[in-house]
Amino acid sequence: MTERSPITHAMVLAAGLGVRMRPLTLTRPKPLLTVAGITLLDHALNRIAAAGLTTAVVNYCYLGEMIADHLSRRTQPTIILSPEPSPLETGGGIKLALAHLGSRPFLSANADILWLDGKEQAIRRLVGAWNEATMDALLLIMPTERAHGYHGQGDFDIEIDGRLARPGKGNAAPYVFSGVQIISPRLFADTPEGAFSTNLVWDRALRTGRLQGVVHDGEWFHVGTPEALQATNDWFDRHDECLHDSGRLLVR
Repeated sequence: MTERSPITHAMVLAAGLGVRMRPLTLTRPKPLLTVAGITLLDHALNRIAAAGLTTAVVNYCYLGEMIADHLSRRTQPTIILSPEPSPLETGGGIKLALAHLGSRPFLSANADILWLDGKEQAIRRLVGAWNEATMDALLLIMPTERAHGYHGQGDFDIEIDGRLARPGKGNAAPYVFSGVQIISPRLFADTPEGAFSTNLVWDRALRTGRLQGVVHDGEWFHVGTPEALQATNDWFDRHDECLHDSGRLLVR
């Protein structure tokens, strides 16, 4: 019998500087830029709430008072703010917020990406696949060939049993990390103080075979530049039906 852990808490990473999104981020933090009239931050929080997670920790740094003010108007999920005195990157930001996230595994989502669910809600797919006995982190990964706005070399290969692997040096990988994962707080034991990437803890899990993945079956958008933001909004203009399928896509 496998031991499964209920996931009730989430963290949304919203503390980046948004350098590549300038000039749009000179006066507004990147998570508050909008796609289809909804902020990137709210797209993530809407999906977290729809999946039944009750609490979301949101970190902030750059123009953080705008994020805090914006979130003061949300009622679901319950929001806990985790301000950072300076940018701590993905791993450092999560580590600082662990006191709010509890001792159980939690969901983490980046606030600079956007996804639409496939046949089932992506978060619920992750929760259903999570196995405490065999995993330290479970990543939602996206085929690079279907990733809107992504032009990189990919991050991972995936084995038949779901375990992830890094490609060889200089090689491309068929899957990119979507920005959404379930991760155990135990991976952050003995990590550095200050800024560091989640790549550090993923590599720990890779060495023990406890980093696994689920392939996303819906749409996914890498919203990293003003051009990508415009392209994503153009896509939604062409697919207006996505804004009304509240049962699956939960965009409005």
